[in-house]
Amino acid sequence: MPAIKPKFEFRKSQKVTRRSLLFALGYCLVLSTALSSCSEAKNNAQQSPASSNPAASSNTTEKQTVRIVRSKQLTGLAVLEKQGSLEKRLEPLGFKVQWSEFAAGPQQLEAINANALDIASTAESPPVFSQAAGAPLVYLATTYPSGKAISLLVPINSPIKNVADLKGKKVAFQKASIGHYLLVKALEKAGLKLSDVQSIFLPPPDANVAFSQNKVDAWFIWEPFVTRNVQNKVGRVLVDGGELRDTGNFYSTSRQFYQSHPDVIKVFLEELEKAEIWTKEHPKEVAQLLAPVTQLDPPILETMHSKYNYGVLPITEKTIKKQQEVADKWYSLGLIPTKVDVKVGFLTPEEYAKITPAEVLANK
Repeated sequence: MPAIKPKFEFRKSQKVTRRSLLFALGYCLVLSTALSSCSEAKNNAQQSPASSNPAASSNTTEKQTVRIVRSKQLTGLAVLEKQGSLEKRLEPLGFKVQWSEFAAGPQQLEAINANALDIASTAESPPVFSQAAGAPLVYLATTYPSGKAISLLVPINSPIKNVADLKGKKVAFQKASIGHYLLVKALEKAGLKLSDVQSIFLPPPDANVAFSQNKVDAWFIWEPFVTRNVQNKVGRVLVDGGELRDTGNFYSTSRQFYQSHPDVIKVFLEELEKAEIWTKEHPKEVAQLLAPVTQLDPPILETMHSKYNYGVLPITEKTIKKQQEVADKWYSLGLIPTKVDVKVGFLTPEEYAKITPAEVLANK
């Protein structure tokens, strides 16, 4: 046990402590005054005309990021990324662009719901499944069908000759994708139901492996997977979506992003439409530009160019009605748990008029 200090030593220590305390209080007072002055100067600087000037603040304020899905198909969206015009248009608004890659539409909308993506490009079905899950999705614009760019593949030496031969067979596709939707339509046209085949849910990269290893009997997929497999003599086209597809793709976002940045969305749609028109009118240049993206030679891409219909289309009552038919189809098949009212995800005509380019609205 430590010895107790003598009384006089305790008082001496107490005297020193009081002196130290007085010194500390004095130092704190000086420091507080200094910090107060710094804080006031900082507030004055923030309120000064120079810092409130957008041109002056743009040099010091970090730009916001708009995250847009990357397209690896022969589309205007892929061209838009390569041309870089969107980045130039958004820079004055304080935005930079991040292009993000996803396996398919459902993964994009999962990312939007998780605030990891701002603008998606999907077929008609992923938004329905997203809405069925309660996601606050907003449809921005639509496109022409381009059904010939999606095909049902079978192995090159498969005995399957028509869709009816698929009964009991393993068919791969991305769940809730255009491949899923067109398979339903193709089977119904052949007098079959979805339950008549073995559905193998696989994202495109995994389905590509399974198909090349003959682990599935057929695969409903889009370009450039179709042409790559045909070119490599791995598969052949059983049927394409040219006569099956009656829907277009959708550009969509979250309700929060739409409400916060309608100006960004408007610029995106304007530049996208320009890229779509350029893509339609310049097949050779597009082929050269997107050869690295699609991993196909330019001459092949020139041939593929005719499989697509180019241009952005406005949202109309007809669009909404068709999307409701898609939603009702999935509900009738028991693949979504609740009946979806797709109108919840659409804007009013007045709201669309504010974000849709005039030349696109003219396509009504």
